[in-house]
Amino acid sequence: MSKALTALELLQTRRSVPCAQLQSPAPNQAELEQIVALAMRVPDHGKLTPWRVLALQDEHKGAFADWLYQRHRQREPEANESVLQKDPQRFRHSPLVLVIVSTILSTERIPEQEQLLSGGCVCYTVLQAAAALGYSAQWLTGWAAYDTPVAKQLGLSDGERILGFIHLGRADEVPPERVRPALADKLSFYRHS
Repeated sequence: MSKALTALELLQTRRSVPCAQLQSPAPNQAELEQIVALAMRVPDHGKLTPWRVLALQDEHKGAFADWLYQRHRQREPEANESVLQKDPQRFRHSPLVLVIVSTILSTERIPEQEQLLSGGCVCYTVLQAAAALGYSAQWLTGWAAYDTPVAKQLGLSDGERILGFIHLGRADEVPPERVRPALADKLSFYRHS
């Protein structure tokens, strides 16, 4: 994006861009810190900050992709090579991957669902902040987000879980607008009787 967008324009134009279309450069250190700082402004009942962000970049991202291939092979020994390569290729191709980690805290006052939703808002805000800086992104999960050995490899503790892998980079073209649901199908009004 060559010009600064208004908040509404940003919300109207952001698109997910497939990892295969993402290319360098990735956000630099200052931009990455800005993206994460903006993501920390999400709704957070009780100020628990039940999430954190783990950046995968450079040779460490590549090493993780190699490890992920071996883990998938161990997990599904009968899978064909194209299936085994799919996720590692995404990590190798994307210039930067942010792992959004949920850290559910035990509290009677703030339910787990609210903490998870706050983490989901972090994911979405990362997408929006990246778009505002002219980057493209794709938020993915897949089997790796729910696999305990993957979580351990990434250094997550027992109480943490992966909410998403957000792949970031530049894209030459933005995917066309997809069909959105009809507003009348999604918006209703309560009528007290």
